[in-house]
Amino acid sequence: MPRFITKNMHAYLDYPVALLLIVAPFVLALGISNPLAKTLSIIVGIAALLLTLLTDHKLGVLRVLPYKLHLSVDFLVGLLFVITPFILGFKNLDMWYYLVLGATVLIVVGLHKPDQDEYLH
Repeated sequence: MPRFITKNMHAYLDYPVALLLIVAPFVLALGISNPLAKTLSIIVGIAALLLTLLTDHKLGVLRVLPYKLHLSVDFLVGLLFVITPFILGFKNLDMWYYLVLGATVLIVVGLHKPDQDEYLH
């Protein structure tokens, strides 16, 4: 599988994705099948924004968390989003929102191109 998403590319994706996770539940009126469909996205969006601000990458503000940890958290969020609709009984748009976003996050993490210094560790 080609790996072409660099650390810098990922940094530029983080802020818009966090904003999407916070705003989309309102725009799409999520939560019809289960109120947690709306709430979970907002909470994860706020957490994603904080994670991005704290990550050691080009657009991190405090840069105290290693990028590898950031990628691990992204992977876990992707898995959470893929399984949550089944566990919490999300239906229709609530379900598809989480399945599509979860799969997309997993694909982005899977397409991560390690930096040269990552090969040394």
